[in-house]
Amino acid sequence: MTPNDRKILVIGGGMSGLTTALEAAESGAQVVIVERSPYLGGRVTQLNKYFPKLCPPTCGLEINFRRIKTNPDITFYTQAEVTQISGQEGNFDVTIKVKPRYVNDNCVACNKCAEVCPVERVNDFNYGLDKNKAAYLPFDMAFPLKYVIDDSVCLGSACAKCVEACTYNAIDLAMQPQTINVKVGAIALAGGWDLYDATKIDNLGFGTVKNVISNMQMERLASPNGPTEGRILRPSDGQEPKTVAFVQCAGSRDENHLPYCSYICCMASLKQVTYLREQDPEAKASIFYIDIRSPGRYEKFYWKVRDDENVQLIRGKVAKVTQEPGTDKVIVEAEDTVTGDKVRQTFDLVVLALGMVPATKAMKLPLNISYTEDGFVIPASLPPGVYAVGSLKSPLDVAKSVQEGTGAAIKCLQSLGGR
Repeated sequence: MTPNDRKILVIGGGMSGLTTALEAAESGAQVVIVERSPYLGGRVTQLNKYFPKLCPPTCGLEINFRRIKTNPDITFYTQAEVTQISGQEGNFDVTIKVKPRYVNDNCVACNKCAEVCPVERVNDFNYGLDKNKAAYLPFDMAFPLKYVIDDSVCLGSACAKCVEACTYNAIDLAMQPQTINVKVGAIALAGGWDLYDATKIDNLGFGTVKNVISNMQMERLASPNGPTEGRILRPSDGQEPKTVAFVQCAGSRDENHLPYCSYICCMASLKQVTYLREQDPEAKASIFYIDIRSPGRYEKFYWKVRDDENVQLIRGKVAKVTQEPGTDKVIVEAEDTVTGDKVRQTFDLVVLALGMVPATKAMKLPLNISYTEDGFVIPASLPPGVYAVGSLKSPLDVAKSVQEGTGAAIKCLQSLGGR
């Protein structure tokens, strides 16, 4: 086999992509990872804990990052995207465009650039709950552990305070985009998912009603490296919420938004109830749901949360979320489909369980493949040697993402070995 025959391209550096890359590389292949964000790890890096074991993702990520760092057969590009793919199984020609980071490998993550930077930006890693500087480290365990400069807000050479402050010559404001061409024998598509845009759901008050947040914002509030250092606080006034409503299927199973079930939302909300109850034993949670979906081994986790005396489950889809006049409290209106009663309750905080949208919904891949109306890749349409992984095919959790990654690695290796 030639070196190109042994090379695999993985598009996406989230959990499924990392698993694909590591399993393939540790089986003898060379791997190139292309990731659009400035770091590897994907959405998992933004989670506080996994379900059902409720362990933090940092340990697993650290192990995977170490495996990548010490494996000479893995090359990765962040802030990058694949712009062109041609050829066939065993001989694909791939063009990769890499955006400038404006920070080179001399960076030691000392934070001096951020300290002197005069410009702030919305912190997308924390889903807009706070701000950071134009020169920033995405999160404290970011891999690669290098700062990045957001050129959409950076003042450039007109400021250059970061250049003056850096004693390691790590900042290059003149850095240019790069175009890289590689030849590979197989391709794994692991582009991941985006959170559904809650502002499209008019009746649930996101963006217009105080203290209505998304499920991923709840993860960031509960995370030790989040905007509140792990304390669940109301965005409006920084107070601890005593009553919290979790609104399931926020946009999901709705022909006007996402017609499908996003699979993880019920378990994510049940998990977040445990965050609240652990922090404040007196806090009360209400879960408004259509159906609680906790398949297989997750059922016991559901029972544990359900049996908590401070947790109320209300079967009924929320009709309306509004601001209580003159206060920061939130009014939730729904119909209890078990009793037939109208429900109107007031809460300190409302968490919307938003669904998963495949990244390919907004950004199609440079291949002649077919997608469902919702943006999911149709596996049968993929050419030989190209394999879709994880949430590009359907919504799934972290455990299944890892399984998918292992399966994709095997398929890619078979494509290489079959020539």
